Amino acid sequence: MTDKLPAVLVTGASTGIGATYAERFARRGHDLVLVARNVERMEQLATRLRRETGVIIDILRADLTNAEDLARIEAKLRDDARIGVLVNNAGTTEPGGFLDQGADGASRVIDLNVVAPTRLAAAVAPRFAAEGKGAIVNIASVVGLAPEFGMTTYGATKAFVLFLSQGLQLELGGKGVYVQAVLPAATRTEIWGHAGRNVDDLQGVMDVGELVDAALVGFDRREAVTIPPLPDDAQWHAHEAARQAMLPNFAQEHAAARYRG
Repeated sequence: MTDKLPAVLVTGASTGIGATYAERFARRGHDLVLVARNVERMEQLATRLRRETGVIIDILRADLTNAEDLARIEAKLRDDARIGVLVNNAGTTEPGGFLDQGADGASRVIDLNVVAPTRLAAAVAPRFAAEGKGAIVNIASVVGLAPEFGMTTYGATKAFVLFLSQGLQLELGGKGVYVQAVLPAATRTEIWGHAGRNVDDLQGVMDVGELVDAALVGFDRREAVTIPPLPDDAQWHAHEAARQAMLPNFAQEHAAARYRG
């Protein structure tokens, strides 16, 4: 008898990338825990997937910017030993640039894009490490590599998610836990409405299904960083090599000569 596949908890599971992850994992035979604010959409998705795949699906309504709701999902991750995969997908942005969004807008983006995935990972990581297995998938973005795109707060949150993922992989990988950062570019989801933009006005927008299917290829290969839209992965490896080449040069007793008179 083979071991039962782990259940997968997906945040932002009512639509877009999260709903597609839920569908793909269900078709692989994984039970699901769906987390989002829109219960009606999750119920529709769950009804269809139960009928088509036969998997067990739990639905948890939660606004991950609400401390009490977030604490409930943390407790679920800590206590439910069935859950072996966390997909930190929920995210948002605000219309306009940094000056338009103001402090409250920036805080809303940070609460969902940074605080929530960090706390959820912190809730489940000790259990995964103790079990010697488990996976955390964090949805970042290529925007986190490109301040030139002009999405200052959103990009900063996604840079955080990338760094968090890489740090966790280094810290937890030796304990049997796999951590993947997925970096989409423009993808056909509802986030463009949050940004006040019409996705149909954009070029090079990837279909959600293609994005998630590519990300799952990276998941199966146990890639630490998966960038589905990047044609030449040698560019990413060169980027990482250049960054790592600097590391031995950071430990200096004195400032570099160019900063000294």
